Amino acid sequence: MNENAADSSLSKQFESVRRFTDRITASLSPEDCMVQSMEDASPVRWHLAHGTWFFETFVLKQEADYTVFDKHFSYLFNSYYNAIGEQFPRPNRGTISRPGLDCIREYRRYVDRELLSRLQSPDFVARHAETITVGLNHEQQHQELILTDIKNALASNPMLPVYEDREFAPSNGTTDSWAEITDGKYDVGHDGDGFCFDNELPRHTVFLPAFRISLNLTTCGQFIEFINDGGYERPELWLSLGWNAVKERSWNAPLYWMRRDGRWMQFTLAGLTPVDPDWPICHVSYFEADAFARWAGKRLPTEFEWEVACRSLTETRAEANTGQFADKLFAGGYAIHPTLSSGGFFGSVWQWTASSYQAYPGYRPPPGAIGEYNGKFMCNQYVLRGGSVATSQSHIRDTYRNFFPADARWQFSGFRLAE
Repeated sequence: MNENAADSSLSKQFESVRRFTDRITASLSPEDCMVQSMEDASPVRWHLAHGTWFFETFVLKQEADYTVFDKHFSYLFNSYYNAIGEQFPRPNRGTISRPGLDCIREYRRYVDRELLSRLQSPDFVARHAETITVGLNHEQQHQELILTDIKNALASNPMLPVYEDREFAPSNGTTDSWAEITDGKYDVGHDGDGFCFDNELPRHTVFLPAFRISLNLTTCGQFIEFINDGGYERPELWLSLGWNAVKERSWNAPLYWMRRDGRWMQFTLAGLTPVDPDWPICHVSYFEADAFARWAGKRLPTEFEWEVACRSLTETRAEANTGQFADKLFAGGYAIHPTLSSGGFFGSVWQWTASSYQAYPGYRPPPGAIGEYNGKFMCNQYVLRGGSVATSQSHIRDTYRNFFPADARWQFSGFRLAE
C-alpha cells in the first residue's frame, strides 16, 4: 500500500469511528448526557470528551504548532494517566455542569478538523499512525461504555425510560451441543498480524488437558432454573466473596431483572420486556457465572481454553461477524440487546472465563504514559472474551482480553460452560 492510500485509509477509519460515536449518542438529551448513576459509570458527555482528549493529548499535543482547545480539559478529562497529570475525581464526574454538551461537541469537531487535516501529511502519519490506531480502538471501547453506562442510568429512573424504541432481533433457539478439544500444546496470544492491545502479547505456548466446551451461551431459561432451585440462597454454590455480595447487596436475580405480575421482566435499552428463555443470560457477575456452573456440575472455561476452542471451531475470521454487534444491530434497526445464544463464539455477550487477568510471560508495557493503558490493572480482575451487542464487529478478535472485577454486572456479560 502506498503512503497516500495508507493516509486515506486511516482518515476513513477515523471518520467512521467518530461518526458511530455520534450515532449512538444522537437520541440522548443534554440531561441524559450529564447523569452518573454510580461510581463505576461515567456521564456520556465525559466519554465524548475523554475520547477526544486522548487524540489531543497523545497525538496533537506532540505537534509544536497545535493550539490546545481548552487548557482545563487536560485535568477534567484525563481518566487514569498519572504520567500526564492529576485527574478530576471519577466519582464526581457527574457533579459538574460545565463545560456543557454543546461545548464538548465543539471540542470534538475542533480536534477532528485538526487531526483530519494533518492526516494529509505522510510525515504526520508516519509519526502517529500507531497511536491514532490505539485511539480509535480506545474510542470503540468507550462507545460500549456509553451504552452500558446510559443503560444503568436509565434503569435507575423509576420511570424506566427507553433509550431507543426498537424491536428485538430474532432469536435462534438453543441445542445442547458441545465440542471436544484434545489435549496438547497450543499457541495463544496475538500473532502480530494487525492491531492488538499490549495485553494480548507476547504470543506463547500453553499446555491444555482435553476438555469439552459448550457451543451455546447459557440462556435466561437455564438461569431461571438456577434461581428456582434456590441458587441465590445456597452458600455452598458460591465463592466466599460472591456469597458476601449476594447477602450485602440483596442479589436474587441478574441485574435489571424484576418480578411483575408473577413473571420475570428485564429492563433493556428498548424498555421493560418479559425475559425470553432462549435469550442468553446477561448482566451477571463472575460470581454468579461461577455459582451457576457449580450448580450445573460444570465450570467456566479458562481464557486459553476459550481462545483455542474459538480458533479451532472458527474457520475464518469472517465468521466472527455472524454474531450480534452494536454496529450491525443499529444498521438493522434492532434494539441493543442480545437475543442469539448459539451460532458462534463472538458477539451477544462478553463471556466470563475462569482466568484472572494477569500478564503473559515476557509481557512489558509500552514506554511512556500510554503504557498505563492495560498493565497496571492486572490485579483483582477476571478475563472476559468474545465481545457483546455493545461492541463493534471491527473491534473484536479471538485474542482480545476484556477484564472486570468479579462483582461487575453492568456490562453485557454472560458465559458458556466447560468441563
